[in-house]
Amino acid sequence: MEFGVAVDRAGEEARVAVSGELDMFTSSSLRRELVDLIADGARGITVDLSHVEFVDSTALGVLVGAFKRLRALDGNLTLANPSPGTKKVLEITGINRILDVVSDRDDAGVDGLRPGTRSAAGPDPGTAA
Repeated sequence: MEFGVAVDRAGEEARVAVSGELDMFTSSSLRRELVDLIADGARGITVDLSHVEFVDSTALGVLVGAFKRLRALDGNLTLANPSPGTKKVLEITGINRILDVVSDRDDAGVDGLRPGTRSAAGPDPGTAA
């Protein structure tokens, strides 16, 4: 599956849907989207991981970094719908004890978002960025 990031935004709330492998080659695309959203006033960001096939420590660092930026602004980052493999990585690393991780889209609070407001495709996972 090709890596991609799609962003839906409604006011201060945003949903970032990630697909493919989230690793050291693709994490910069996610970081850029999250930093831009926060700079643009988003304070509640949900990262949908349902289509993420693989996640590494670089990607976890991006998520924790965004969480820290949001917390400093009284915001929050939620991880939604992690695949079984991604959920296991979140549990093994303890990230699930730091960040909110929800399995249901309704629990993530993303139903009111407009689809397709912005999207970005990252580099091919097989190439260096």
